Amino acid sequence: MKNSELLLTDLYQLTMLQGYYRHGLSAPAAFEFFVRDLPPQRRFLVAAGLEQVVEYLLEARFTDEELRWLLEEGRFAADFVDYLAQWRFSGDVDAMPEGTVFFPQEPILRVVAPIGEAQLVETRLVNLLHFQTLIAAKAARCVLAAPGKLLVDFGLRRAHGAEAGLLAARACYLAGFAGTSTVAAAAHFDIPAYGTMAHSFIQAHDDEMEAFEHFAGANPDSVVFLIDTYDTEAAAAKVVALAPRLRRRGIAVKAVRLDSGDLADHARRVRAILDEGGLTEVRIFVSGNLDEYVLRELLARNAPIDGFGVGTRLDTSADVPYLDCAYKLVEYEGQPRRKRSEGKATWPGRKQVYRRYEPAGTFAGDQVALEGEPQAGEPLLQPVIRRGRRVAPAERLEDIRERMQEQLERLPPSLRDGSVAGEYPVSLSPGLRDLAAQIDGRLPS
Repeated sequence: MKNSELLLTDLYQLTMLQGYYRHGLSAPAAFEFFVRDLPPQRRFLVAAGLEQVVEYLLEARFTDEELRWLLEEGRFAADFVDYLAQWRFSGDVDAMPEGTVFFPQEPILRVVAPIGEAQLVETRLVNLLHFQTLIAAKAARCVLAAPGKLLVDFGLRRAHGAEAGLLAARACYLAGFAGTSTVAAAAHFDIPAYGTMAHSFIQAHDDEMEAFEHFAGANPDSVVFLIDTYDTEAAAAKVVALAPRLRRRGIAVKAVRLDSGDLADHARRVRAILDEGGLTEVRIFVSGNLDEYVLRELLARNAPIDGFGVGTRLDTSADVPYLDCAYKLVEYEGQPRRKRSEGKATWPGRKQVYRRYEPAGTFAGDQVALEGEPQAGEPLLQPVIRRGRRVAPAERLEDIRERMQEQLERLPPSLRDGSVAGEYPVSLSPGLRDLAAQIDGRLPS
């Protein structure tokens, strides 16, 4: 599957597009992507996935094979399929830069294009933005829960598919993780790769110390021993006994890894064994069903842990597996449009999000206003694509990480601390409310 595959969509996008084509509906339309409400377990979200959206919009084409399938499927007319052969995205995109913290009802991306173009890309845009935003927000919570600790994405094997694993690694890295165990993500996104060993390597040997020595000899520059296959504390003592022999060969033990049991208790016992054996520089790295809640608990218990491999619960966002997000029409033919469905009403017109700051630099509050409506604060949506072309080169992940770090530092204390209740103020401008009221007055009751 390629990111540019246009059949990776819902059927109704194509049937609507055929309707637009058949009746000559091709005027510019504006669609905006936003999250309706925060889940109870979240106090903020993180914009992520924009780069994959841009790549998709600029590269998406119908292949000959896809066009043949559409024609043979029998639902689509030959002249419409011929029209699809020429399909290109020619519109504009404005978006919050990746790594920007945002809140409900704030559009993080707007597409303005002929309605057929803007409509067809809906499913894939939601797919890309929703997933990385979901994972980046949870990863950012892990970063806040374990400040100064080494955090590594360990989630590929239980991610919901290969693409999910790759994009989760990217989302974790931009949120502040040090790296990933996913080799393809390291190669594709230039993310630092981290890895240790599995229990099977130990089990394949008759002697645990021999297994350690073999692994160190094969990987002399990255020696991290997994020590909980049998008896954790006994294995730590074996590492102490082996370390001088390895040192004479020019091999240093970097860390030991714990993956089971009471991690805080084992970490304290292992730390004492290592320190008593003179291995004060050897770090303790833990894994095994971790997330921000477990990280916070372990550190509250003063566990002497230097790093965490966070996997399943992060890459699946186990506590919040989805966001109530949407990509909705807000303008067509220059006229604002508004949906009034019960529980799913939308705000009309192209919008901008303005952020105000306290004198100390922390976020003070946001306002969603109509585009061009004068407001105080920093406008968050920025030009990304104009007339089907990038406005600027793709951002480096390192630059996005720096933005993310700055954003986390500017969060109000009530949003940084998971144990403190707090709600961030987001208001709607008078102009936006007035426009919605005007439209409501014209719509049939």
